[in-house]
Order: sequence, then C-alpha cells, then structure tokens
Amino acid sequence: MDNLTHSLAGALLGQMGLKRLTGRAMATLVIAANIPDIDAIATVLVTESLALRRGITHGPPAMLLLPPLLTALVLAWDRWRPAASGPPVRPLALLLLAYLGTLTHPALDWLNSYGVRFLEPFSSRWFYGDILFIIDLWIWMALGAGLILSRRRERAGRSDWRLPALTAGGAIILYIAANGLITADAEAATNDQLDRRAVRSRQVVAAPAPLAFWNRQILWRSTGVYGDGSYRLGQGVSLGSTRPTRLDDARLAAVRDRPDVAAFLFWSRMPVVVERDGQAYLGDQRFLSRLTRANFLIPLDNAGPAP
Repeated sequence: MDNLTHSLAGALLGQMGLKRLTGRAMATLVIAANIPDIDAIATVLVTESLALRRGITHGPPAMLLLPPLLTALVLAWDRWRPAASGPPVRPLALLLLAYLGTLTHPALDWLNSYGVRFLEPFSSRWFYGDILFIIDLWIWMALGAGLILSRRRERAGRSDWRLPALTAGGAIILYIAANGLITADAEAATNDQLDRRAVRSRQVVAAPAPLAFWNRQILWRSTGVYGDGSYRLGQGVSLGSTRPTRLDDARLAAVRDRPDVAAFLFWSRMPVVVERDGQAYLGDQRFLSRLTRANFLIPLDNAGPAP
C-alpha cells in the first residue's frame, strides 16, 4: 500500500487507545508503520530497484530488528528533547507498539497485486493478496474519518473518543474481507470460462480496480499465451482475445543476463514481450496500461526508454 495508508493505519491504532500506553506512542506507531519502506532508497537504482523493493526490509529479520532499533531512537530523542506533556515514556510499551506498527506494513502490502517477499532472505518467493488496489481511496476515507471524529471527541473531553477509531478499524476489516470474497468469485468465474476453453496449466489474477472496488481486471496466462478481461460484480466475467507471451523471443534470450532484464524477470509475476513502435520491450501483464508502462517496460534492444 501507499505510505499515506500506512501512516494513517499507525495513527488509527493510536486513536484506538494505544497512545495512552506510553509517551511518544503516536510517533512510534506512525514511523513503525512506514519503516520497512527504508528500502525505497533502492529507487535510485531505477529498474534494478524492482528486485530490491519489498524484500529484505519486509522479511523476518527486519520484523525482529527494526522495532528495537526504532525504540532506541525514540528513547534517545526523548532524552534529548523531553516531551512537555503527556504520559511518561515506558520503554517496554514503546517496544510493543513498535512491533505492532511494523507488522502492519507487510500485512497491508500483501493485500495488493504488487506483492511482498515475506520470507526474505530465507526465500525469495513473492506473495500476493489481490484484494485491494495499491492506493485505495475508500480505505483513505475510512481511516481519515475515524481519526478526525476520534480526535474531535477527545478534544471535547468525551469518554467515548476511541469509538470512531474502533468503528473505522472494524469497517476496514469488513471491507477487506468483502474484497477478498469478490476476488475469489472473480477468479472462480474466470477459471470456469477457461475450463470451457480447455485452457490448462494456467495462472489467473483478478486485479482490483482503483476506485470501483466491486470490479476486477482479469489477467490470465497459460503455456506460451496470455489474455485479459473484466469482471463486474453480479454480471460475471468477460474475457478478451489470446496473445502470445513471446518469452521465447530471440531478443529477450540475448539480454537475459543484462542487470535490468534479470532484475525485472525476478520481480515480474506475469512477464511478456510486447512491441511498441517497432521495438521490443519486456513488460508485465499487470502494468501494461498507458498510465504505468513507462516505468515497467524494459527495452530489449537498448533503444532507450519506453514510449
């Protein structure tokens, strides 16, 4: 998920009442909810960053080591700049909140189709939830509403100030569960259609839509071919035409060991070779739209960036 979602999730946990456990709780929760994204520095490596993102800083060693490191930094900051008000800083409570905030990060990242490597460095396997779009405006609104209403009640001195945050959290859990059921139905309907087409050894992805969460973009592939389609809740699946993946293209074979190509193939869930203006590019089915392709197309003939 995007970092605004991670930040709001950490803050919502605080407004559920956890911020009363110790001083510096809110800051710790918000920072912890984002800290696995320290691997974002890999973006300076351009294409190769795809192979580094959502890996080692999202795996078990990071989940164990990042919270104590953050706790130590917060304690050091508090000694240097003591808070003028609020509850005292309790190191153990601060550590527990750091762990909680940090663990929310890979859990939320798993929900979309981009993927996360939960087990790095022990395994480089990617995990995908295919439940939410990577930037979900409905989640933003629920998180924002819960925070704003909770803060207003708190400032007014009301004893039920935690209720809006708790309600928002519950609503988000139900929303995620409902989206999981929609994805499952979309994939099952797609598999039924592919069964009728006698397509075997296939991979099916029901990718969430940006705003219309009840719809899905259907992506599927089999040996040497791929296709797409759409799913509308209550209407079913409509599949388009089939195209060759062209992964046997000689131009790809010639550059498989090139660093950017090797990194892309490691990251890619659904690689394909496509033509753009007479040039060959390595791409991923999930990111072939005009809005995203410039960042997710690799030229195979050193002809320059994607159009």
